[in-house]
Amino acid sequence: MKKAKKIFTTTVIGTVVAILTLTTGLSWAQNPPTMKMTTEIPPGITTPDDIETRIGTLTFFDGVPIGETTDKVYNFLDFQHAYQAFMSGIQIASVDAIRKGILELGPANTNAVIYEELMDSTSLFLTANTTSVYMFSWLQLEDEPMVIETPPDVLGIIDDHWFKYVADFGRLGPDQGQGGKFLILPPGYEGEVPEGYYVARTNTYGNWILWRGFQVDGSTKTAVDATKNNFRIYPLSQKDNPPTMSFVNASGKLVNTIHRMDDKIFDEINEVVQSEPSEGESPEILGILASIGIKKGQEFNPDARMREIFTKAANAGSVTVKTIMSKPRDEMFYFYPGESNWLNPFPGGSYEWVNEGAKLLDARAGFHYYATGITPAMAKEIIGKGSKYAYTYLDADGNPLDGSKTYKVNVPPNVPAKDFWSFTIYDNQTRSMLQTDERFPGIDDNRPGIVQNSDGSYDIYFGPEAPQGQENNWVQTIPGRGWNTIFRLYGPLEPWFEKTWRPGEIELIE
Repeated sequence: MKKAKKIFTTTVIGTVVAILTLTTGLSWAQNPPTMKMTTEIPPGITTPDDIETRIGTLTFFDGVPIGETTDKVYNFLDFQHAYQAFMSGIQIASVDAIRKGILELGPANTNAVIYEELMDSTSLFLTANTTSVYMFSWLQLEDEPMVIETPPDVLGIIDDHWFKYVADFGRLGPDQGQGGKFLILPPGYEGEVPEGYYVARTNTYGNWILWRGFQVDGSTKTAVDATKNNFRIYPLSQKDNPPTMSFVNASGKLVNTIHRMDDKIFDEINEVVQSEPSEGESPEILGILASIGIKKGQEFNPDARMREIFTKAANAGSVTVKTIMSKPRDEMFYFYPGESNWLNPFPGGSYEWVNEGAKLLDARAGFHYYATGITPAMAKEIIGKGSKYAYTYLDADGNPLDGSKTYKVNVPPNVPAKDFWSFTIYDNQTRSMLQTDERFPGIDDNRPGIVQNSDGSYDIYFGPEAPQGQENNWVQTIPGRGWNTIFRLYGPLEPWFEKTWRPGEIELIE
């Protein structure tokens, strides 16, 4: 009994001494004595031990966190890292979602997906259009080069599994629209490279091949036949006896190629990190991912605390990219700053979002939330070839476009498009074609019966019902739902780049 009393007394005395020591230490930290070597510390070097922050009151003993402060700081740091991982990794999740969508329709290398009756609003695909003949395949390399035989007269892109540009083919490629044989070298390949190919090196084993054909007199047949007759993928070692390709018609099918926007986006990103060489991605991005447990060769198994943080970070990231794209604050997004709500998806004029040596991180994250496909041709000023884009979520007064209301936009005469122009409208949530009663929610100047004004301009209407007499110039919207649109120029001409011609604003009429 006496021994127990002695232990209790010792414990109490020790606790009191510790409290007194801490209290005294805090006093000294706040009012340190002047020592022989004491100098005046310039302002801004030290921070107070009790500090109010966005995450609450934090308490330190002369710079060392006390009690709950440690957990608060690390929870906040983990949230910041997860938020940055969402913003800097959204493109990685996006291309992997495309991979999964393609592979649901057939295996890599020997299968190509073709929208023989055009892509319609059944598919979930980021901001596709209603006029091009979409076709794509997934290229999966191993240790030897792969040959891709491309069809003529297409706009083709190869992007890697980090969603970085590899090569163009077709009208803007080295084959100049004639079709040709491309040799894709796998990561780290040091073997012999034979002649007779257009050669490109990729930093990933997985690669997305996307090409768009063109209608001829309203028919997709020419483009579809050109792909079926010419498109092939095979290992270089099988060039003398290439395997047979299969082609899947995806028109009218529900094909999902869109990445997650919730906490599962981090699982999608992890899949790519585990499957591809790290050398192909920025060490900074890989460092951000590693800070939340996404690291090459390491199991990604977040605990309940981190899953909760991931949910909050994904929520914050999702509303951020939506805001960046719909109401950007940087003037570089605006084609006509202060005068128009038409926006440029490549602010700064770079497909890599680099402006004066600085990476436009917000613009990159916003683009990969909204759209897909990376090539220098999208951002370059190429007269008479390719396509250019202007998009908007807002009407002329800066209000969100509302599917319950009716709007009009004037397309002035002499549209600077060698080929044609079009509008396609999109669901604000899926960024895919708006699913209305119309299979193809868009309009272009090749639409049969479209009415042109006497001055050569066009008035295009958007609303739940067509204004009387404007059925051929109308695109349907959904009451109670928002929407956005992309105006496209195919074969853009000088007045577009010189900004001497521009589309009208979307005006509310009722």
